Amino acid sequence: MAKQDRAIRTRQTILEAAAVVFDERGYDAATINEILARAEVTKGALYFHFPSKEDLALAVIDAQAEATSALLDLPGGCRMQRLVDLGMVFAHQLLVDPVLRGSVRLTMEHGSAALLHRSGPFTGWIELHTRLLAEGKERGEVLPDVVPVEVAELLVGAFGGINALSQSVSDRADLERRAIVLYEHLMPSIAVPAVLARLDMAPGRGARALALATLEPVGAA
Repeated sequence: MAKQDRAIRTRQTILEAAAVVFDERGYDAATINEILARAEVTKGALYFHFPSKEDLALAVIDAQAEATSALLDLPGGCRMQRLVDLGMVFAHQLLVDPVLRGSVRLTMEHGSAALLHRSGPFTGWIELHTRLLAEGKERGEVLPDVVPVEVAELLVGAFGGINALSQSVSDRADLERRAIVLYEHLMPSIAVPAVLARLDMAPGRGARALALATLEPVGAA
């Protein structure tokens, strides 16, 4: 068991180191030697867990899908609050989670990284947004003319845009503010007035929702 635990820790160390290098350098410029130096592991240990740089990059990309799945446990029964929380929590996580930042860089990057299978995170985000919008519509939280999949694609695309802009101009220091502005402008065309009035889109919402999610796992409510 101790050996297995050590292997899990080593794999995570390599994954985190690779994510940082990919985030800083991009897929093409990143080298295995840089990742080894940052992870402080042997080449044999790295190749035991990840046979190639491509496998490493794909594992980093997969981390974003895992983060998306974890957001299913955001607290509260209001589907439109959960919809807002998806973006607010993700904005918060991008400031504190190096693996997530590396995943986003690889997902958005062109060049050789385009050869990687990068659609998974986008597909996952769209499916999750579509599901919440459809459930919200069934519960009377969403305006009648809203088409869930169309709005889901708009939200995911818009968030990707503000993330790229924020990274370019402030290294994501203003990402939360930009996310708030995005939701303040879009949610009135999505949520019914009674629900809109109750939505928490205030600064710090991402950290608050994430903290609640670790304390109050959500069931099927």
